[in-house]
Amino acid sequence: MDLSHGVPVQVHLETFVTQEAETENHVFDEPGTVVQMGDTLYIRYREVNEEERTDYPVTLKLRADGSVQLSRGSSEDDTHLRLHFANNRRILTRYRTPYGIIPVETVTPRLDVRLTTDPLAGEIYIEYELFGNGDHLGNYRMRLLFNA
Repeated sequence: MDLSHGVPVQVHLETFVTQEAETENHVFDEPGTVVQMGDTLYIRYREVNEEERTDYPVTLKLRADGSVQLSRGSSEDDTHLRLHFANNRRILTRYRTPYGIIPVETVTPRLDVRLTTDPLAGEIYIEYELFGNGDHLGNYRMRLLFNA
């Protein structure tokens, strides 16, 4: 299957956020696209939350080394988050907000990526901790499923 021009997929995303002993769960089902450029696979979709009236472009970049980069928001938005995940690594990045840039770090104790080509489908599971200015902001779990 030629992924260089993009293949439409259905994306199912579940997120769990635990902060100060409280857990929130969010579920999104959105259309998306999978594109391969070189040895990197990109999963793109829009995260639409009608209650909060938000609509953010999201890109997951699956690298050949097994790491994953998540970008949420666009360069034109006041808010843009780019997180990097690699098993058992602490990675520094930035969160751009209307109030300025905030340094954030991810620590990823678990990262699993499973892909199939016939049929095109995949599962990305990430458990990570988020830190801002050295403070623990919360524990996160993300499970993304996609299929053509």
